[in-house]
Amino acid sequence: MPITGYTDKLSVMQGEKIKFMVNCDGHDHYEAQIVHLIHGDTDPNGPGFKVNKVDSSANEKYVGKKQEIHIGSYIQFEDNELFNQIKSFSLQAMVYPTTPNKGNQAILTKWSSKDNSGYGLFIDDNGAISIWIGNEDGTVEKVSTNTPLVKGAWYFVGGAFDADTKKVTVFQQSIVGKANGQFSLPYEMDKVDAIVHKDISIKPHSRNGAPFLIASSYDTNNGRRHIVTHKYNGKIDRPRVAKKALEIEEMALWIETPKGNDLVAAWDFAEGITKKGFENPEFVYDQSPNGLHGQTVNLPTRAMTGYNWNSTEQNFIHAPKQYGAIHFHDDDLSDAQWDVDFQMEIPENLQSGVYAAHVKAGDDEDYITFFVRPKTGQPNAKIVFIAPTASYLAYANNRFQDIPLAQLMFGRSPVVQPEDAYLGEHNEYGLSTYDHHTDGTGVCYSSSLRPILNMRPKYRHNLSPSLWQFNADLHLIDWMTEKGFEFDVITDYDLHSEGVQLLKHYNVAVTGSHPEYYSGAMLDAVESYQNSGGRFMYMGANGFYWVTEFHPTNPNIIEVRKNFGSNAWKTLPGELNLSFTGEQGSLWRLRGRAPQKIAGTGFIAEGFDVSSYYVRTEASFDPRVSWIFEGIEKEEKIGDFGLVGGGAAGLELDIYDTELGTPDHAIILASSENHTDVYMQVVEELHFNVPGMGGEENPKVRADMVYYPTPNGGAVFSTSSISYCGSLSHNNYDNNISRLTENVLRKFESDEKLPW
Repeated sequence: MPITGYTDKLSVMQGEKIKFMVNCDGHDHYEAQIVHLIHGDTDPNGPGFKVNKVDSSANEKYVGKKQEIHIGSYIQFEDNELFNQIKSFSLQAMVYPTTPNKGNQAILTKWSSKDNSGYGLFIDDNGAISIWIGNEDGTVEKVSTNTPLVKGAWYFVGGAFDADTKKVTVFQQSIVGKANGQFSLPYEMDKVDAIVHKDISIKPHSRNGAPFLIASSYDTNNGRRHIVTHKYNGKIDRPRVAKKALEIEEMALWIETPKGNDLVAAWDFAEGITKKGFENPEFVYDQSPNGLHGQTVNLPTRAMTGYNWNSTEQNFIHAPKQYGAIHFHDDDLSDAQWDVDFQMEIPENLQSGVYAAHVKAGDDEDYITFFVRPKTGQPNAKIVFIAPTASYLAYANNRFQDIPLAQLMFGRSPVVQPEDAYLGEHNEYGLSTYDHHTDGTGVCYSSSLRPILNMRPKYRHNLSPSLWQFNADLHLIDWMTEKGFEFDVITDYDLHSEGVQLLKHYNVAVTGSHPEYYSGAMLDAVESYQNSGGRFMYMGANGFYWVTEFHPTNPNIIEVRKNFGSNAWKTLPGELNLSFTGEQGSLWRLRGRAPQKIAGTGFIAEGFDVSSYYVRTEASFDPRVSWIFEGIEKEEKIGDFGLVGGGAAGLELDIYDTELGTPDHAIILASSENHTDVYMQVVEELHFNVPGMGGEENPKVRADMVYYPTPNGGAVFSTSSISYCGSLSHNNYDNNISRLTENVLRKFESDEKLPW
């Protein structure tokens, strides 16, 4: 992937500017062409790849340059003379290491790796706590406890240096509570406690040009940001710095009550917690009179249980003092921070839709995707498509090919695309919320401020028989375009931030194939729209599933926390609530907002195998809904064809369930059948694991196509299958899935009253 890029925002309206950041490695120049994306599927059995070139001042030849991504989270501080003046010092913190055996890792440092100078508290390459001191000529003294730390346990750690006596003290003391780690009794933890005293011959070179950092040490600066090394994995709580060599007993008092003239900094990671979560998750507060506040880089995880968490409170906003920890990872990424290569002002007359900057150098290319929305309050059509960008971010750059037992889950060996192979070798491109950090913990944040290699046309996802997410949604974009429908495009964040006011101008709102990740504000907007007479077409499955939130000030970042449902990881105890808002994470159905309430159907089964078809129910012949099947013969199988698994009912399926909120007056129009045993009922539906839960035996493994009216002349139509849109183009768009969908959309788009 010699050429890749991203934008500064996913959604842009006419008259606004959008910036493009491009890495072009190995080519002197590249060309950019703005294109309107229509169909991204290269399957020869389908319509083929479709884009329309757009006239733009951005269509130019640009100088290529290599741009690097630097991953790993830490805290940085502005230059302050207090750090430079330090001669004697004490450094202390509560730490919870998650990879103590991974080599040198920084905890609190003013260390220059380039010059081997300064001072710092580290985990050394033996997994033990160590104090490093480097003088002006690069001579280094390292004093270690020589006792490896245990993963997943809290420690009180620290070190001190007396400039007069040149005596170093370094220590680690295990902190075992009833709930704060993997042990509730100390067992042999006393064997990993240690205190070491040593006289050395040098003093630290404090004016070494290195910034003071937490969870990393300084290497160099590229003009935009610090380049760091010795990245730490794990939690840090209550770090403190003194300009005096304190005794360990004095340091212990400073854990909760830091004070005195020798105090340099006492950071409280719980400060900033409000009743609605962290107002600024990147800001770190210093309690000392010096006000040495800091800024996180690459968004380490907030709202983490601290060393003193006792499990009596599960929500950090109710007991902030027990959530004074931040979890750092050496592969966190929130912003690649590349230089801007070019920008584009969106023409006032540019059609709302899905677009990309096609950047090309020789045979190498990338499509940098973005979405053009209409101006607020100025719709261009009666139909609006809601691009599920939160779901795109949740799956961004996922490594499903690395999932253990993937062959069993998919029913086949995962298909590794060139993009997948590249991501396997380049962890700097960041992770999806389905991946694990290098320390084994789950990824709860995802950002669009990096190249997302699976949110591109032509990409074929390794999770499905053909397409998933972005390119599966282009199946629907292509079909609406071919059928001559006029429609606007908005994104999840647009809906999240503007609410029902954004939807009320449209007769019908249409989802993508997999709107899985939804915020509470988005659910509110859709339900208010339905209540006011808006018509809603749910064109997929497994929608409205995970509680999701956008960063309070950066719409490019989402957060999810998971502990139930179909997921790749589970939160640790006490860490289910979202740092951005304080609300409980996991499934919406666990908070009384099951998908059936908004779409009439909800997630029941998944199987990444061949897709099947629907058969009509007797209820579908009711005159109130029979118009949906105009032009379709009574005995036809509905959708026994398609580009995704060969059928319209597949991958993930939803079902009608009045106990979870399907309205009693809803009608099941058709249900799928004949799914393979690779399709299994989802875990949140199971009370016990018993035989017979696969598609060949379990009658619940099916997709229910549902229709029902809503107040004030509205209605809901739900397909309940992710593969549905892949069948729209079959036989040159002349098929029963296409006909049925057109019947619904034309009726929903019209101003006429719906039959019921």
